[in-house]
Amino acid sequence: MKTTTPAERDMQMNKATARDTRTEVLKRSIRANVPLRKTFVQAPKGAVSRHGPLKEFVTGRDLRGLKAYLMIVAACSSGVNGWTTTHDSAVWARMMDIDQTATEQSARTGAWRTLRRLEQRRLITCHRTGTKITVTLLREDGTGDPYDRPRGDTEENRFLQIPATFWTKGYDEQLDLPALALLLVVAREKNWSSFPAEKAPEWYGWSADTHERGLKKLLALGLVERREHYEKAPLAPMGVTMTYQYQRTAVVRPRKARKQATTPAAKTTTTSRAGGSR
Repeated sequence: MKTTTPAERDMQMNKATARDTRTEVLKRSIRANVPLRKTFVQAPKGAVSRHGPLKEFVTGRDLRGLKAYLMIVAACSSGVNGWTTTHDSAVWARMMDIDQTATEQSARTGAWRTLRRLEQRRLITCHRTGTKITVTLLREDGTGDPYDRPRGDTEENRFLQIPATFWTKGYDEQLDLPALALLLVVAREKNWSSFPAEKAPEWYGWSADTHERGLKKLLALGLVERREHYEKAPLAPMGVTMTYQYQRTAVVRPRKARKQATTPAAKTTTTSRAGGSR
């Protein structure tokens, strides 16, 4: 039987985990909430297709790619290094949890292939220099246009926000692909909106079954809450129709910015609206 030395045990005990790595990335980005253009989830009204780039992750069953992309947005969108971040391929692999089920070299290769898929979807650019991989963020709509910080001033620039605690407290680790996609869908809309499953193929590009499974998982995990909503329906047997409305629970809502002390003569008010309508 192979035994481990005290030094080996000490190394294993102190080795950074995937969550440690994601947390450190978020610390470097210096932000409590990560902005993501709503066009990633759904194209604006009037577009030929309402489907956003998110559809390709869902229909392609690419949970690893979606999680990696959201982390890249978190790492790059602060603009600290010009929408770009660089890490060793082993760090990228650990960030994506690949190192848990693969050898070191296979994990490095898996990380590179995941980033290349994102590049093929025109969401990032990436290149390697030795073992280092540099990633640059592109616009979230999949057009391949250069990234700029969303301001919310136009329909194409409206954005949702994901709190950093989504990663640092491990909520991301609990979600399967339908649940993660639906969390983004719910975050895209105003609080207490309806998300009819029969509209999912038209609005988002995935099946009604996937849509329902995602909402069910989010409810089970306590990441969204649901209420009944009744509307007048003169031709319905009961005179009303009932739909479910959803909103994120507090644990995955954007964190409020800390208030800064102001003088009466120089008081400023900052507001941010991430809401929108389908």
